[in-house]
Amino acid sequence: MTDGITVRPYDTNTDESGLWELKREFELELGTGTGGDDKAETYADKLTPRYRTRWLAWVDRCVDDDPGCVVVADTGGIEAGADTRTAGDATPTSGLVGYAFVLPESLAFVWDAAVLNEIYVAPGHRGTGVADTLFDAVVEHARAQDLPLDRLVLDVDAENGRAYSFYRRHGFESWGEMVAKEL
Repeated sequence: MTDGITVRPYDTNTDESGLWELKREFELELGTGTGGDDKAETYADKLTPRYRTRWLAWVDRCVDDDPGCVVVADTGGIEAGADTRTAGDATPTSGLVGYAFVLPESLAFVWDAAVLNEIYVAPGHRGTGVADTLFDAVVEHARAQDLPLDRLVLDVDAENGRAYSFYRRHGFESWGEMVAKEL
């Protein structure tokens, strides 16, 4: 527990809307913080109701396959007077202030390693140790997976200085480079 915040496994029955709020903020920040207007527009445009439904269904399948692969940071309820989301976003509907998602063991062969898919902490809780606690939980989970390589991998945009520093502090080193092509 970090200052009244509990890190626990994602509950598919009660955490869906809070997780989606965080995922939406993650995507919007990623689009605006690490690229030009085109990237921001691309990330914002994908956040449709259909995407929400498909993404949450995928998360549920992952959790069904590998319980504990998604963890959330929970205040136990909405904090009095605290808006943990970025300016202009809706009032939070849950006490979730962060999440981390390591892909299930069944997907280990995608990279022959554990994959940290996402980690996100609401702006009002950054610098409080929540990200470290979330990270420790997914590393513990990944260590229990049967992997071809005992390695945890992720992709991070070099322009995302805060994330890049976080990963370096936790012992990550460059291991190749991801490139992309539009389909």
